[in-house]
Amino acid sequence: MLRRTARLLLSLVMTLSFAVAGAVVTAGPAQADGCYTWSGTLSQGSSGAAVSQLQIRVAGHVGSAAPLVIDGEFGPATAAAVKRFQSAYGLASDGIAGQNTFNKIYELQDNDCTPIHFTYAELNTCNSTWAGGAVSAATAKSNALRTMWKLEAMRHAMGDQPLRVTSGFRSTACNAAVGGASNSRHLYGDAADIGSGPHTLCSLAQNARNHGFNGILGPGYPDHNDHAHVDHRSGRFWSAPSCGV
Repeated sequence: MLRRTARLLLSLVMTLSFAVAGAVVTAGPAQADGCYTWSGTLSQGSSGAAVSQLQIRVAGHVGSAAPLVIDGEFGPATAAAVKRFQSAYGLASDGIAGQNTFNKIYELQDNDCTPIHFTYAELNTCNSTWAGGAVSAATAKSNALRTMWKLEAMRHAMGDQPLRVTSGFRSTACNAAVGGASNSRHLYGDAADIGSGPHTLCSLAQNARNHGFNGILGPGYPDHNDHAHVDHRSGRFWSAPSCGV
């Protein structure tokens, strides 16, 4: 709660200009934290690392469209996701990422790049190194970050009530210990299982369809009657028959 309050206060400071003796002094680029700070404006035609970082954070706002490709190219799909992000948080939805958009992201972002309602530890109860899965430790951790930002978007769309992650990254040993499939997406770090809580499992599976997940499994699918599973597999596979998914 403290970190969220601090983030809100920081955003307020960043969006104000300082008036001294009647003169307005404009602040420089807002520095959010130790993670990433944007400068300038991003719009269609922009490219590079700044766009990639933006795409990671708005990828959960694709609606019914295909998952957003994190490629560093600001095209129509990125503009649409930015518009939905802006609309979701009460900003002018023009599809152009400027200081107001970045300030909102800073409010939602912790010092390690994770969204404020999720943590690396929450997405990895297997080990502290992210090693031992189907990809490198760095890739698994990066995949988990992308998952968290999609979950943040989903959480907000569902009334900002908590989503309870019950399983994230698994090493081969951890996956075997829980009886996971040999090709489980958990081995890649890009999957999360969500347990019931404020929302029913069917509600979770149904809402996940709007937040950029190619893989959705839930009630009615074998061994998924006690959780909803989301992941980033390459092709779409949704199956929660009891929920109409």
